[in-house]
Amino acid sequence: MWIDKVKSMISEVTKENVDIKSYSAVGGGSINDTCKVETSCGDYFVKLNSANMYPQMFEKEALGIELLESTNEIDVPEIIGYSEEGDQALLLMKYIISGSVSNEFWDEFGYRLALLHKHTSDYFGLDHNNYIGSLNQINRKHDSWTDFFINERLGYQVKLARNKGGIDGGTVKAFDRFYKEVDNIFPEEDSALLHGDLWSGNFMVNSRGKPVIIDPAVYYGHREMDMGMSKLFGGFDTLFYQSYNRTFPLEKGWEDRLQYCNLYPLMVHVNLFGGGYLRSVKDVLRKF
Repeated sequence: MWIDKVKSMISEVTKENVDIKSYSAVGGGSINDTCKVETSCGDYFVKLNSANMYPQMFEKEALGIELLESTNEIDVPEIIGYSEEGDQALLLMKYIISGSVSNEFWDEFGYRLALLHKHTSDYFGLDHNNYIGSLNQINRKHDSWTDFFINERLGYQVKLARNKGGIDGGTVKAFDRFYKEVDNIFPEEDSALLHGDLWSGNFMVNSRGKPVIIDPAVYYGHREMDMGMSKLFGGFDTLFYQSYNRTFPLEKGWEDRLQYCNLYPLMVHVNLFGGGYLRSVKDVLRKF
């Protein structure tokens, strides 16, 4: 039973005998089952899924959170541990008590994300692959953003869609024409440490009113990718973008480029859900 594993993990970290008071399901997950566990040593958050379907998913999530945490720029969940036993995969974290959004929150969030993006590498990619949603995210290292974006982001998703019959030949050709322009579209910048999946469902407000980023798909990439994702499903408060640009100004025309950044998450959604997301891809590629 997974609750016994949770008890063991908490005991190992706290060096105390742990009593499980209660546990209850928490909604919101599409891939994972999630629970709040109340114990004599505090409250914890548990994610459960199939190790056979999503091998090493929680290990990769934990590695991403630990990388973000190492920057000391923005709050992330506290990882207690993870495990895979048989088909049961488990990730255990401290439970985050939610607070309220204020104007100060958005100002702080933009500032903190800008500081995170100042952490760079001498390559685009990561030293391991991870996940974007339930799909594999390939992070092979490249010296240029153009090569990484074409090969490891768009090209991989287009190939996946073609193999599943989820994309038509005309759109594939439009992607090929778009690839020839990528070098001219994006301003040249050093790589930035990205959250990688920064939509409105992947941040929280903690009890102190501070931003906490969750469920990352980290890699070193062009920082406009995080900004694009933030606007994909409605966008964050204007104060967020103002604060970010005061701290780490984006190059002129950044808002126009976000549609091209979002070809990646849109293709991820094509491969996960199909339907209207392909129409959105075609709208972006229409001029090509």
